[in-house]
Amino acid sequence: MQKRILGTGGLEVSAIGLGCMGMSQSYGQPMETPDAVRLIRSAFERGITFFDTAEVYGPFKNEEVVGEALQPIRDQVVIATKFGIDIAGTTGHEGMDSRPQHICDVVEASLKRLRTDRIDLLYQHRVDPVVPIEEVAGTVKDLISQGKVKHFGLSEAGVRTIRRAHEVQPVAALQSEYSLWWREPEEAILPVLEELGIGFVPFSPLGKGFLTGAIDANTRFDSSDFRNTVPRFAEEARKANQALVDAIAAIAAEKKVTPAQVALAWLLARKPWIVPIPGTTKLSRLEENIGSSAVALTAGDLANIESAVSAIAVQGERYSPQQQARIDR
Repeated sequence: MQKRILGTGGLEVSAIGLGCMGMSQSYGQPMETPDAVRLIRSAFERGITFFDTAEVYGPFKNEEVVGEALQPIRDQVVIATKFGIDIAGTTGHEGMDSRPQHICDVVEASLKRLRTDRIDLLYQHRVDPVVPIEEVAGTVKDLISQGKVKHFGLSEAGVRTIRRAHEVQPVAALQSEYSLWWREPEEAILPVLEELGIGFVPFSPLGKGFLTGAIDANTRFDSSDFRNTVPRFAEEARKANQALVDAIAAIAAEKKVTPAQVALAWLLARKPWIVPIPGTTKLSRLEENIGSSAVALTAGDLANIESAVSAIAVQGERYSPQQQARIDR
């Protein structure tokens, strides 16, 4: 698989990464640990070197699984994890906790769970409204100087926050949602990332599974699946949004690839510093996603995609009001 560089500090990763969250939470029943370990190692064997996790996934369980899976090949992979969520519920400010001491404590715990002596890319999971981003960036800068962290990242941060953080400690990557059914980052985020030399790591690059074509208005999710709470996945919204999937599927059929591969290839074609991290619990989907890195979209293909999807208004908010309140603007 081709490699890409995130940021200006030489962080090299596979062009497609693996989001590991769904192995432990949010999309139905968690995988058994041996199965998750096998899937992660299968991803590496097929060329993926970039693995994304967080302390809150599980909580804690996902980091443990990732650590077990990657320990034998630690020096050949890039591990990204995150801090900033008040898992214990003790800070009382919108579920966030990016106090400097808490960041240091989280890093120590994450290092143990990940079975490593350094975190390659450490993200602030969500912007903390009461801790100045300069303090956050300064704390990560100290951790970098100690060798415990290699690169600094932000997630779902707005332009002002990105600029302020970058002045204290260069930001290697921003992780936010971006796909053919959520294109808001194009308005202000992508231009500032290009200006500052910051990489972009889209999560949910397949629209939480919707862009694969495997979900329609009749799909019923497991009771533990968080998509049951997402307005965009309400039955009527799915019915309306099917037009987007149909448009992508038509283009995929012409290219003799799958809708998921078109959606991922479209992201890869946007900028050379974009690295999507689709998640999956199935080997077949993993192989399908990896295959997207070999899909070459011509200028004509991209124009056809733009023409097809720009005429479709996606229905439904991407998060519930409570979840939306946690996103920095």
